[in-house]
Amino acid sequence: MSGNHQTGLEFDSPTGGSDTRAQINDNNFTVSLSETTDGGMTISSSFMLANEDAVDGDLDAGFTLAFTDGSKLDVLNAGNASGSHDISIPGSAGAEGVTVTTANNAPTGLDFMTAGTVFGVEYHSAADFLADGLSMSFSASTDDGSNSGATYSNDGHVAIGATYVSDLGDTAITVGAGWSQSEGAKTGTQMTSDEGGVHVGISAVTGDLTVAVGFADGDSIESTGTSTNDVQSDGEVVKAGVKYVSGDLTFNVGAASGSAKDSATIGTAGTTEDSKDVVSASVSYAVASCVTAILGYTDVDASNEGVSDTTDGSAWYIGANMSF
Repeated sequence: MSGNHQTGLEFDSPTGGSDTRAQINDNNFTVSLSETTDGGMTISSSFMLANEDAVDGDLDAGFTLAFTDGSKLDVLNAGNASGSHDISIPGSAGAEGVTVTTANNAPTGLDFMTAGTVFGVEYHSAADFLADGLSMSFSASTDDGSNSGATYSNDGHVAIGATYVSDLGDTAITVGAGWSQSEGAKTGTQMTSDEGGVHVGISAVTGDLTVAVGFADGDSIESTGTSTNDVQSDGEVVKAGVKYVSGDLTFNVGAASGSAKDSATIGTAGTTEDSKDVVSASVSYAVASCVTAILGYTDVDASNEGVSDTTDGSAWYIGANMSF
C-alpha cells in the first residue's frame, strides 16, 4: 500500500479578471497486489482511490504479467506504448494551474495524441533489448463498443515506443521516442485526421543537475467542455526544463510552448491557431523523510483562434506533501 496527502493554497491572477485564492487538495491511496507462480512468472495488479475536493475513483485496473526474462505484458487498461516512453520534463512541483478557455486546444504535454481504449495489451521488452541500454514497448487496443455519436468514439490503436540509456562520462543520457495511431469516428463518420503522432525527448543527468527537452507533433481529438461535441486538432509542443538538487532543497524550472489548429467540422481542417506559452518554477524542501514543503509558480500566456485569452495569467502555490 502507498499514497500521499498534499494540501496547500493557490493564488490566481488572471489577465482579465479578479484575483482569487483556493485550497488545493490531492489525496491518493494505492493498493498493489502481486503473486509469483512456481515457474517464476509474476502476476500483479493495482487500483487507486483518489479524493481531489470530491469523491473520485480510478478502478480500471488490469493485470501485469512479469516474465523471468525481464519482459512484461499489461492486459486490460494497458495504456499506449508511445506515451510510456515520453521523457519527463522538469517543471513546477506545485499544484498551481491557470485555467484558460476550454476552446483552447494547444497542447503542453508530449503525449497529447496517445489515446487508446481499455480493451488492449502493452508489451514491455526486457532491458538491453536488441542493444545495450535499449528498451521498447508495443501496444494495441480494440473498439470499446461505444456509439459513434456527437462525441468521438475511439475504435482502436497501435503504438510503439523506445527508450535508450547511455553514459557519457559523468553524464547519464536518456532518449525517449514514440509513435501512435488511433482510429475513430463521430456521427458515424471517420475524422479527417485520426488521433496520432510522434514525440521525442532527451534528458541529461550530471550529479544533482537534470536538463531535459522534448518535442511532439500530431493530431488529437479534444473535448469542447460539453458532452455533445469534440474537435479535431492539429498540434505541436516544445518543452524544456531543469532540476537541481542541493541537499534537502530541489529547484525546478520549466517552459512549454504549444500551438494547435482545431476544427469541429468533419472534413475541414482548422485554419486559425490556438497557443499556450507556459513558464513554471518551484522550490521544494524535504522537512522530514516523508514530508516535503513546496512553493510553486506558473505563468500562462494564451490565445484562442488568434485572439488573446483574457483568462490566462499567473498562479502561486504554497503547500506540503506527505507520502507513505
